[in-house]
Amino acid sequence: MSWTLTTSGAAIIKAGANANSTIIASGAALEKWSDQAEGRIVTESRRDWVDSYSSVDSGVKEILSDVCSSLIAKQIISYDMSGFTSMREAETMLDVNDDVILRCMATLKDFKSNEIKTP
Repeated sequence: MSWTLTTSGAAIIKAGANANSTIIASGAALEKWSDQAEGRIVTESRRDWVDSYSSVDSGVKEILSDVCSSLIAKQIISYDMSGFTSMREAETMLDVNDDVILRCMATLKDFKSNEIKTP
């Protein structure tokens, strides 16, 4: 299941330049967080985006990547906030990712089909 909806690079970028270098190099930790994020997206939206990924519209894939990478980035940031220039910087990074998660999950929960209609 790991890395169907996003890439590790997308999550690391969203964690910011001051994210802990040890954890972003840990394939095992990132893979576990990827599995958890994908499971959360599937469960909360009540749609199996992972199994049906090949048939999902490219625009929806971007939303899935956006929310999944933000979920993983929050775990990276929370793992060790000591590298950030201040606690407020880390909190802002968490807030930005929270906003992405809330908005994208609302869209995915309300999504009616895998098909995007063109006008």
